[in-house]
Amino acid sequence: MKRGRFIAFEGGEGAGKSTQTRLLAEALRERGQPCVVTREPGGTPGAEAIRALLLGTEGEGWHPRAEALLFAAARSDHVERLIVPALERGEWVICDRFVDSSRAYQGGGGGLSDAEVLDLHRIGSGGILPDLTLLVEVSPEVVARRLAVRDGDNADRIGGRDSAYHAAVGAAFRRFADAEPARFARIDGDGDAASVHRAVLAALGLV
Repeated sequence: MKRGRFIAFEGGEGAGKSTQTRLLAEALRERGQPCVVTREPGGTPGAEAIRALLLGTEGEGWHPRAEALLFAAARSDHVERLIVPALERGEWVICDRFVDSSRAYQGGGGGLSDAEVLDLHRIGSGGILPDLTLLVEVSPEVVARRLAVRDGDNADRIGGRDSAYHAAVGAAFRRFADAEPARFARIDGDGDAASVHRAVLAALGLV
């Protein structure tokens, strides 16, 4: 059986990744392509439990290294129990965030080195990478409007961090895309959902 394709959506807060994940899955199913929609952290019961620990706003939060370890543990379970089996069945896996988010958030924003984050990924998940990573890039003004509608005053622990942190995250994503143009497709996310979706389909060669 032909292996499925592994597609990840990446980007900062308010980029519209969840919407585009859903739209891509709908387009694939209309074409008769089975697919699995998932997210990080999360995707399996164990990983969803870790997600609650990471994003909940109770308590003082996690040191960047502990945070990175928790993300790596959640991803390990996700890869082993959901992603790899689906790919082996010939399904496409469409994931809202993957290891590049850890590289950008715990690395670029949190101060860990890229090598440290990738070492955790190698140990926990065998170093698996998406076949294509769609980096949805959105201007700060558009992000601010979207987050005001989406979150109001109820951002999660990571989304609620300061603007300097999120600027560092965005810069890290851009570095990754520049360094690995064969694995990344950069998508202008400022438009409406339909126009961004068309750009996603074009990047995947589906139009």
